[in-house]
Amino acid sequence: MNQPCSVCVVTGGSLGIGLAVVRKFVAEGYRVFNLDIRGFENSNEAATWIYCDVTDGNAVQLAINDIVSTTGRIDCLVSNAGMHYSATIEDTTPDALDRVFSLNVKGAYHAIRAVLPTMKKAQSGAIVIMASDQALVGKRNSFAYNLSKAALASMAKTTALDYASYQIRANAVCPGTVETPLYHCAIDKYVAESGADKQVVHAEEQAAQPLGRLGQPDEVAALTYFLASDEAKFITGSLHSIDGGYTAQ
Repeated sequence: MNQPCSVCVVTGGSLGIGLAVVRKFVAEGYRVFNLDIRGFENSNEAATWIYCDVTDGNAVQLAINDIVSTTGRIDCLVSNAGMHYSATIEDTTPDALDRVFSLNVKGAYHAIRAVLPTMKKAQSGAIVIMASDQALVGKRNSFAYNLSKAALASMAKTTALDYASYQIRANAVCPGTVETPLYHCAIDKYVAESGADKQVVHAEEQAAQPLGRLGQPDEVAALTYFLASDEAKFITGSLHSIDGGYTAQ
């Protein structure tokens, strides 16, 4: 009798790092469900897209309930959905702060809270939260985003401690500057506002990394998969930099 496939839920898995994570877990034999407000651009993606706004706790719970009803299990959650926001504290309006926290922090809260009962019942599970190098260091003009990523680092640690007795592990991945659609959108916005040359800005971003280049989504996906796998079964409550050496400076 064939064993059922392991199940991975990814939030924000339709683009960039999230899409790379979806593809990595599919390649490793997982049945993958992507909770996102945006569908896959390629209809041939070998994963199931479920329309879900992770800022809506009820919607997340219903999506997770449907997955558990269909598969009977959730082995891994990769909480990846998020947004970028560039501004100082003075230039961050209360509404903007709420938007960033609603998606970056409360979105992770909703997803983790929804999968925990199933993982507790199984006495097993891996949770990987997509944080940032900004969970470890401050950056200019990044008040709300920086704050939200530091909160995710805390979420990984406290969840790891609270659920270790259930053999549920929680860790955070802390990417530095990774070449994704989100990265290019941020660069395009900066170029439009400043009049700078995009190629120059891109080269400066590369030069700012000790390894002299930007990270790639599949590199982050590989680390994410490792943390979810049995190869990392004694790793929990930890923050894992993947930033070309940026935070080592």
